[in-house]
Amino acid sequence: MGETDSDSLDTTVQSVECDEKLARFLKEEDIDTAVSPILYPLLDEEAKLTMEVLESLREPCDRATYGEKLRQSAEKLGKSVRTVQRLVKKYEEKGLAAITATERSDKGHYRIDREWQEFILKTYKEGNSGSKKMTIAQVAIRVQARADQLGLDQYPSHMSVYRLLNPILERQQQKQKIRNTGWKGGRLSHKTRDGNQLDIQHSNQVWQCDHTKLDIMLVDRNGEILGRPWLTKITDSYSRCIMGIHLGFDAPSSQVVSLALRHAILPKKYDSQFTLSCEWGTYGVPEHLFTDGGKDFKSEHLKQIAFQLGFSNHLRDRPSEGGIEERSFGTLNTAFLSGFLGYLGSNVQQRPETAEAEACMSLLELHRLLVRYIVDNYNQRIDARSGDQTRFQRWQAGLVKLPELIQERQLDICLKKQTRRTIYRGGGIKFQNLLYRGSSLAAYAGETAIVRFDPRDITTIWVYHLQKGKEVYLAAAHALDLEMEELSEEEAKAASRKIRNTAKTMSNQSILAEVRDRDVFIKDKEKTRKERKKKEQNRVHPVYKAPKTPEPEVVESSPELDEPKPQPKRRRIFNYDELRQEYEE
Repeated sequence: MGETDSDSLDTTVQSVECDEKLARFLKEEDIDTAVSPILYPLLDEEAKLTMEVLESLREPCDRATYGEKLRQSAEKLGKSVRTVQRLVKKYEEKGLAAITATERSDKGHYRIDREWQEFILKTYKEGNSGSKKMTIAQVAIRVQARADQLGLDQYPSHMSVYRLLNPILERQQQKQKIRNTGWKGGRLSHKTRDGNQLDIQHSNQVWQCDHTKLDIMLVDRNGEILGRPWLTKITDSYSRCIMGIHLGFDAPSSQVVSLALRHAILPKKYDSQFTLSCEWGTYGVPEHLFTDGGKDFKSEHLKQIAFQLGFSNHLRDRPSEGGIEERSFGTLNTAFLSGFLGYLGSNVQQRPETAEAEACMSLLELHRLLVRYIVDNYNQRIDARSGDQTRFQRWQAGLVKLPELIQERQLDICLKKQTRRTIYRGGGIKFQNLLYRGSSLAAYAGETAIVRFDPRDITTIWVYHLQKGKEVYLAAAHALDLEMEELSEEEAKAASRKIRNTAKTMSNQSILAEVRDRDVFIKDKEKTRKERKKKEQNRVHPVYKAPKTPEPEVVESSPELDEPKPQPKRRRIFNYDELRQEYEE
């Protein structure tokens, strides 16, 4: 009780002293002291402390003492020395008004041009119409993009957009009686291996790509075990929306990454066999691709793709930076695959022994079910960071502008491996011991050309010519006498090695004949597991065949052509029984 009374007494003494200082100040400023009992209660505790400190600084003292008092006052108020000096000057000029909060005369009015107000309100209204969802932060990004498009340096800041739209948001929340909107998270950023920081602000800004081996056993059409498939997935960092995938038995490589990028960049269309309720509406080209340090992501092939499409490659600073990809892989394995026969589980020590015997799903069936799960389930779920937006709605609302549509043929060119070859006389090109010929290539005889090809089928190649540092498309060249065939790069190499070992002359016909004569291609049941995997994967991802344009044959005029050609002799057919009877007689 003694301590409480003492504290109360100290507070009373301090209050009396403060009242005396305020009365003295009012007297010095020629203000009626009768109003002091009315003005003083309007000061909050912070204002009272500020006035007390400023009054102490006005007391006369030498320069050294004043400097020490100034530093102590700055620490007491939690401000810098320079700020306290400005406050003293303002206090001497304006008196009590320097430390009391004054209400703005334009409170409730916005200093934003009417055109910008209409644009902000229209953008927010259209972004939240129907099933669409758009946040205030996404509207602010649209304002910035609009200013860049118009070439304006002055435009409403994100805080101005917040002040304009916050009343609307508050009314909506009161109408819906929302108690807690939930955690929306902070701004996401990725740290790259070279020390840079990628701040995520909108959709299609940063994509992540990674591979995983799915925990399920697959079979072929005959029920033979093929093994576990690889899934390559591309995810948008801003929305967590899956942009594209590649499912197959091929191990991770730059070619697999390019096929996944091709699927993510193009608009996706599926037939009725997939029984989709929604559309996989994501497409476009990213600004940055964020990956781990695998050799497939550091390859020259991926660098060429990035240069052609105009995005930058970045490697993760540490494994934890890829949490978005790893978390979604875990969701796919547990929430999607766990209900299928042949599921192995993520724990190697506790994997069921009957999983391989129960496996009954093919790669094509898994592909159809996976596409439907991503489109109708995963991308339609509400992400924890976005509050009331699904992943697809967040991607749609986070677009600064509509993505540019890229022609499929253009991507077929950009996402293929490349090499360099010399164009022979007559427009011929030799690649993997095969002879190719293309229209309009004869004019570039003797020059070095860039050849792009698909390793799954090299019967067609695409030829470019380097002009002033830029690749110019020339023509598509086709392997002679193989226009109706399919031949992979691996098959061509194997055939070339076998023919070379037998010291025979290699040609297009000899290579094709060797491939056809292999015993492994006679019957499906005699094929190895690797070849069966390749066949099942080609059913899911068929090789794109470019339209064949056979060159017209040039017929030279000759007098010999006018002479009638001798008709071939008709073959004589013998009866075996008659010949045998004649022989016995």
